[in-house]
Amino acid sequence: MSTTAAPLDGVLPRLPLGEWTERAVEWATSTLGPAFDGIATVVDTLVEPLNNLLTGAPAVVVVLVFAALGLWLRGWKFALGAAVGLGLVAGMPYWAETMSTLAQVLVASALSLLLAVPLGVFVAENRRASQLARPVLDLMQTLPAFVYLIPAIFFFGIGTVPGVLATVVFSMPPGVRLTELGLRQVDRELVQAGEAFGASPWKILLRTKLPLALPTIMTGVNQVIMLALSMVVIAGMVGAGGLGDVIMFALAQVEVGSGFEGGIAVVVLAVVLDRLTDSIGGRFPAARAQRAMQQQS
Repeated sequence: MSTTAAPLDGVLPRLPLGEWTERAVEWATSTLGPAFDGIATVVDTLVEPLNNLLTGAPAVVVVLVFAALGLWLRGWKFALGAAVGLGLVAGMPYWAETMSTLAQVLVASALSLLLAVPLGVFVAENRRASQLARPVLDLMQTLPAFVYLIPAIFFFGIGTVPGVLATVVFSMPPGVRLTELGLRQVDRELVQAGEAFGASPWKILLRTKLPLALPTIMTGVNQVIMLALSMVVIAGMVGAGGLGDVIMFALAQVEVGSGFEGGIAVVVLAVVLDRLTDSIGGRFPAARAQRAMQQQS
């Protein structure tokens, strides 16, 4: 004998969250239309020149630039690996799409960090703000990535702009969290020493806390870039272009070869960006001192 759970209709009131959300979006679209147009213009102004620069430059020049960065930041082994990996991508028919994806990732990451780092500083200095921000960040990190595309399409239509802006929102939380974490981990004795010498809170933040928190903040930068890369590929569903279009077309047409090539290009780009950003924080003297102190403790 099988039993089924009784429905809760009529027992618990139904909350029309979906309807409230739709009304809020419609109100924002009708009221804030000029603001959204301005945001779209700014994003286009940032993405298009960088996209034209990367796609217009010879592939060998881009490969050599990344190899030089790898040599400076990580050594000749990584420089050689980056040159080989990007050379492999250049030999495939999707170099222009790869550079378009790179342009979107760089712009989205820069915008995300412009919002995330100051917000992380604010919540690190204000415990009440930290308590309020934590559930919001939890919500942002647990929402499925595809959900971010829905309001982006509604506000900005189809194209690169909604993809970049959805990527900005999707990739922000780790930047905020790790900036806050890095500032809270700064040795309290160093802060008290600065206060004893009469330094203002602003100077202590800029000259003591931020330099010492830089390794953790750079970890946040790394995570923001990785999430931005994953989201930009998903944004191919809304016509953002780049490797997302390649992978979505391969999925729709069940073309294993082109899908594999697009996936390899994403992997190479992710590895190169991950290793480069992971090494930048260690180039600063204060960051090296902080890392040595953490190892000794």
